[in-house]
Amino acid sequence: MKLVIQIPAYNEEATIGKAIAALPRRVPGFDAVEILVIDDGSTDRTAELAKQAGADRIARNTTNRGLAETFSNGLKAALAMGADVIVNFDADLQYDPADVPGLTAPILEGRADLTIGDRGPGELAHFSTGKRLLQRTGSWVVRQASGVDVTDAASGFRALSRDAARRIQVFSKLTYTLETLIQAGYKGLRVVSVPVRAHPPVRPSRLFTSTTKYVLLQGANVLRITALYKPLKMLSIPAAAFVAAGAALILRFLYFYFFSPNPGGHIQSLILAAVLIVVGFQTFLLALLADLVAINRRMLEELALRDERESS
Repeated sequence: MKLVIQIPAYNEEATIGKAIAALPRRVPGFDAVEILVIDDGSTDRTAELAKQAGADRIARNTTNRGLAETFSNGLKAALAMGADVIVNFDADLQYDPADVPGLTAPILEGRADLTIGDRGPGELAHFSTGKRLLQRTGSWVVRQASGVDVTDAASGFRALSRDAARRIQVFSKLTYTLETLIQAGYKGLRVVSVPVRAHPPVRPSRLFTSTTKYVLLQGANVLRITALYKPLKMLSIPAAAFVAAGAALILRFLYFYFFSPNPGGHIQSLILAAVLIVVGFQTFLLALLADLVAINRRMLEELALRDERESS
């Protein structure tokens, strides 16, 4: 059994050596532990210092591609290295390397395909009150969208089995954390949260310059990803709302038609009702078509995965 610990890194020369040195080289249940650094087009000495610190492999993006694509490229590189389990670790040492064995244990025991390091964001002392509230709210939203019981959806400290890594496809250009959870729920992967320790950040986040921007972008990302994987669920709600509003207006018109001395004065309600009902049915048909596309995409992914398994 081989464990590959991947570290996405962009201009992390100040911490990359410390991160590699702190990671365990022996983990219970594994015959080999290797460290992979994915250099996301750094302009400093990140790659050079990672090699000096003992990274087993360094994969490089020719330009800065962002965290989501770097994470995805790391999964591909780790699979090519023969990884049976892949752990994603941050270069800024936000997470405690000593928690790696606990994170991989549920996968080794056959209880999980994907484990999430739960920092307990609602109680973290170095999080502001607003950030703690946002973390709890965001995790609740992701639970509703994915159907996966997870309490720290934004945690990047996670482990994946080889099969889960093969099945995860990251389309977002922003971050992988939420999308992979929604995919996990859609694809029936078993997800387990594991308590981990978290340290205060050593630098400001490079992904988001403000909390408001974070909320808006992540909210839009959740809606887009949910619509991509569960279009029938997403579009059926507005379709039902349109039809219900149209039906209410028809009932309103009928009331005035039978009980008002001037029923013709409410013909506008009947016209608007017809428009809303037509829009509702069109939205529902669109939902059915989008769902067929999603099913077709899932079948193609499963066929590609089966071919890969047969060839390996």
